[in-house]
Amino acid sequence: MSLYERFLAQDARALARAITLVEAGYPEGQALLRRLRGQGRARVVGLTGSPGAGKSSLTDRLIEEARKRGERVAVLAVDPSSPFTGGAILGDRIRMMRHHQDPMVYIRSLASRGALGGLAGATVATLTLLEAFGFDRIFVETVGVGQSEVDIARVADTTVLVLTPAAGDAVQAFKAGVMEIADVFVVNKFDLPGGERIVQELKTTLELAAPRPGGWKPPVLTAVAPKAEGTPELFEAIEAHHQHLLAHGLLEADRLERARFEVESVIQEWGRRKTQEGQALIARVARGELSPEEAAMELMGLPRGVGTG
Repeated sequence: MSLYERFLAQDARALARAITLVEAGYPEGQALLRRLRGQGRARVVGLTGSPGAGKSSLTDRLIEEARKRGERVAVLAVDPSSPFTGGAILGDRIRMMRHHQDPMVYIRSLASRGALGGLAGATVATLTLLEAFGFDRIFVETVGVGQSEVDIARVADTTVLVLTPAAGDAVQAFKAGVMEIADVFVVNKFDLPGGERIVQELKTTLELAAPRPGGWKPPVLTAVAPKAEGTPELFEAIEAHHQHLLAHGLLEADRLERARFEVESVIQEWGRRKTQEGQALIARVARGELSPEEAAMELMGLPRGVGTG
């Protein structure tokens, strides 16, 4: 059987192989993607927050809640720091190990591979494969280290921002852009000192925020993931946001934004590769002989003047 046939036959090894081919950018992976796009409609939930916020423990509990409802679940744990650290494998997978024997749960680690933001374009391509494979819900977890929080909001239907009391002044710690993109806020490790203060700060800040599409008002929840406290309520809030998207016809816009992000990621990757190949042109920019725009157009094979108007 071909890889495509094995994939359609629900062979988990075929899924793993397909993701590897897509992540590495092989033509076989791209051909498979073309045949599988548009199949499946998973609910994509993004979880972001600073390192140590307990996202993996929360995701572990959310998997549990989804399985109670009979859902087939996939998790993408994105390591934005380096494709060589193995951080996502050593951290995220260990915390979710109790689901390892469940055939209805699939957990995969991805590296950002130098993406300009926090997510690589391969993340969206992998989502396409997981949807086509028939998963009902996909959790995408990434460490919030700048652009990754905004990226995850472009990829996910529902974005959950995880904060902790121990992080200090959470509202100041996260830039305004992050506050504006999260659909659900959860203060994890709520049993630590300062939890109530963080909740009140968040609620006060959100009262001043611009209206969300369809009038959605992001809830501020609390949780203690190791004790499973607050995670059923978090799951219900995620579900309520999905129903809001359906009721106001907003899901299609989410899918278009996801495709736009994937195309932009490809363009960025092309630019990165061309820049690495064009050291002589880069040196001319450094010497003032070429403008960055002129060098970029030459690297991309564009005629002078294109894109500068």
